[in-house]
Amino acid sequence: MRPLEGIRVLEVAMYGFVPSAGAVLADWGADVIKVEHAVTGDPQRGLRQTGTLRVEGDPNPNIEHANRGKRSLGLDMARPEGKEVLHELVRRSDVFLTSFLPGARTRLGIDVDDICALNPTIVYARGSALGPRGPEADRGGYDMTAFWARAGTAASITPPGVEGMISPPAPAYGDTISGTNLAGGIAAALLRRERTGEASVVDVSLLGSGVWAMGQAAALALHLDTTWVAPKPGTHGSPTNPLSGLYTTADGHYLSFVMLQPAKFWADVCRHVDRPELAGDPRFATAELIAANTEQAVKILREVLATRTLAQWTERFATLAGPWAPVQDLLHVGADAQVRANDYLLRAGELELAASPVQFDVAAPHLGPAPEFAAQTEEILMELGLDWTRISELKAAGAVT
Repeated sequence: MRPLEGIRVLEVAMYGFVPSAGAVLADWGADVIKVEHAVTGDPQRGLRQTGTLRVEGDPNPNIEHANRGKRSLGLDMARPEGKEVLHELVRRSDVFLTSFLPGARTRLGIDVDDICALNPTIVYARGSALGPRGPEADRGGYDMTAFWARAGTAASITPPGVEGMISPPAPAYGDTISGTNLAGGIAAALLRRERTGEASVVDVSLLGSGVWAMGQAAALALHLDTTWVAPKPGTHGSPTNPLSGLYTTADGHYLSFVMLQPAKFWADVCRHVDRPELAGDPRFATAELIAANTEQAVKILREVLATRTLAQWTERFATLAGPWAPVQDLLHVGADAQVRANDYLLRAGELELAASPVQFDVAAPHLGPAPEFAAQTEEILMELGLDWTRISELKAAGAVT
């Protein structure tokens, strides 16, 4: 049994951030009902071009990632008949999950007081761009603006002299991280309700998640009154540690070494690169000498590591004691034996999707595909006790799809 089986989540949300929280909850066993506009559905369904990648036809990974395992209800919440359906669902749900802005929530009658009046024990969860308080609480935003640019990541990763900023590494990067944060908050609120009977309002923002992701660097910067500066491209990394930085392979890929105790691992690295004599080199006999002679050590390792391909070094370094990693693109990740052994990528319908990162009892979650638009409308309405005559009336009124 998955930990949230028996929990119903009513999701009134669009795009990537808040729906990705619903996806995590579905991975954990919750019944997530996705309420979509009765005519247009979630606008994310129309997203076909992301960066240089374009999807034609279905399935569309742009909608599947954040919506796997849910059920879809096409509902016009602005119509009185649609409100009746929504209210009945609220009464039968454990969580109300929304990305709507304050003005829209008020206009549609789905703000905290509205929903809690219908169900005083419901957990009300909001995902926002900039947080629930302050002069900009009613402003919208995306992960590019609130998480990446405003919260400090873009400036911290963009080296001096580079025009503009380094863009996020992938679509929905900040959305997915923030959505996982929101799912965790909802789970904590459900535990509190079980223990005390008290419901909570849960808030997570893209800005807050971005600041949290930069938390250690932010603490350093504020304490020292000096901002974080990214290294220039092509630099090794650490000026005092040859075993903490990037090295190029023969096929133009990279190896990342992060051995923060270089004296501990130096001899082992020398053996693995077929230069055992360097272990006894007096220039590298102690941590202090390694630090003082980092430039020479980096030059030697660069020459050696450039003689083999990424695949060859990956195989050879399987027994290397210190922390290191191949710098992999997403196709490399898909072929990574460790990723596969831990079920971090799983099949959901016709696609392979990233599993949400929490596992219970050393088992991978079961992923179902995302629903087609409004595919479960009749099923959900019948669960509310509506007969076919009433369902037909709601369809005729334009209240449901």
